Amino acid sequence: MILQPNQRENVLPLPVVLISTVSKDGIRNVAPWSNFTPILRPLDEVLLASWIKRDTLENIRQTGEFVVNVPRVGMEDAVIITARNYPPEVDEFEEAHLEAKPSVKVKPPGVAGSIAWAECVLLEEVVRERFVLVIGKVVHLEVDERFFNSDGDMDFESAKPLGVMLGSDGLRFTYPVYSGRYATYSDIFQ
Repeated sequence: MILQPNQRENVLPLPVVLISTVSKDGIRNVAPWSNFTPILRPLDEVLLASWIKRDTLENIRQTGEFVVNVPRVGMEDAVIITARNYPPEVDEFEEAHLEAKPSVKVKPPGVAGSIAWAECVLLEEVVRERFVLVIGKVVHLEVDERFFNSDGDMDFESAKPLGVMLGSDGLRFTYPVYSGRYATYSDIFQ
């Protein structure tokens, strides 16, 4: 079967994160993102791709701050609610019945109940005709200790971080499962 190039998301497992921001007027915003990735380890930078017209993008541009929240299984309804197109003056924490978690280094709050919170500041934008790539620097990273060992490694089978597989008519929420094969970095870089 041959798929169209724009169907690439139908074959790629994608992460689900919630990006929380605050407008210059203090209105809290939360939006789900799957077009998100850390940039090359060990850098402390992240990248998200945004359509040109998004309240989240406007808030990041105005304040220079955002929080990347890693939701877990059980938060799917909040993800769906925050994906809806609300006017900028609507507090999306309230719409989705999400509790705010005070941040340490940025003004936007995190989303309580998440597995992890990466507080970020805007470093750079790469603007194209229809989208923007937002590069942020992680200035504070905090995790729910119930799901991490002392080295900071996630027990993803108990944490169940949300992922998604997109299809032609909707999406299916997923989470990672261990395949049974472990490799050290020295196995890879021999």
